[in-house]
Amino acid sequence: MSAPTAAVDDDFKDAAEEDYDEGVAGEFEVTPEELATLRAHLATAFPEDFLYLSDAYIRSVASKPYSKDPSVRRPLEYSQEKLTHVMQWRADVGAPTMQDLVKLANGPSDAPEVVEQPELYAKAKSLVVSLNTGSSYWHGFTKDGRPVLWLRTNRKPWYPDVDAEVNALMLLSDAGIRAMPPHVTDFVVISESSYPPPPNPSFMIKMLKALVRGYPDRLHELLSAPVSSIIQFVMNLLLPLMPGRLASKVVLLGADDMKSRLAAFLLHGEDDVPTFFGGPANHDEFYPEEGKCVNRGRGNLKFDFFGMLERLEASKEEYLKLSNQG
Repeated sequence: MSAPTAAVDDDFKDAAEEDYDEGVAGEFEVTPEELATLRAHLATAFPEDFLYLSDAYIRSVASKPYSKDPSVRRPLEYSQEKLTHVMQWRADVGAPTMQDLVKLANGPSDAPEVVEQPELYAKAKSLVVSLNTGSSYWHGFTKDGRPVLWLRTNRKPWYPDVDAEVNALMLLSDAGIRAMPPHVTDFVVISESSYPPPPNPSFMIKMLKALVRGYPDRLHELLSAPVSSIIQFVMNLLLPLMPGRLASKVVLLGADDMKSRLAAFLLHGEDDVPTFFGGPANHDEFYPEEGKCVNRGRGNLKFDFFGMLERLEASKEEYLKLSNQG
């Protein structure tokens, strides 16, 4: 094993070990008192961010069988430790502050908070530059209430600012999680992969590390089409590093298979299939290429981030209304 590979493996060793018991099937009851206990611990340890984790997600973590004895539920202390690891990771990387950075970059360059914090402003501008490509955005829900994150790989930069790209991923992931209906704990990713940029190993490793450590059990499925040599190269690089359950959630499809798959599970069926997969839904109406966008404020934000949040919330309300009618 080469030194770089060994270093990467070390990065994921702890996360993979934590993921070991996630494959144990089953679910046990979590009482309201136990949920309150976990909530109280998170509120004490992370008072400004503890509401980020929904009751449904906390229950999903605490209700799983114990890997050492699948006939019983994992100990409450063990679940508390896993939840604490997620929240501590968020605090360490600054995930709760990412939306504030968007607001900072969207304001005037002579604002007092900008003048007083030039390094933070530079970080904010870099984050917004990553968003402005329109390569990633939330749009719509599945029939079972999962928000859908769309990736347009042809819009990804060839020479990315890796830290800014990962920060954008965290920002968008949190936006989708906050928009989930009360019973939903994970999301779907759909990638249009016709013309991806050359693989950037540094970005891919940091992206995967963020997903494993900061967003365990958040990805329900990632569908990518069409299959290309670049995508196959990327998967050959990443799959050996992924915990087993995460790797099983990545599905590579042909373009025709993708269209029929989307028609089957998107909220409005075939009407929700985007034009770039042969359907009628024009995503570019809301998320055009950067050259066709205008500034959203007095800073450098062109991507319609706040409009995306409003549309996602409206889509959630539509899903809830339809599910109540059903």
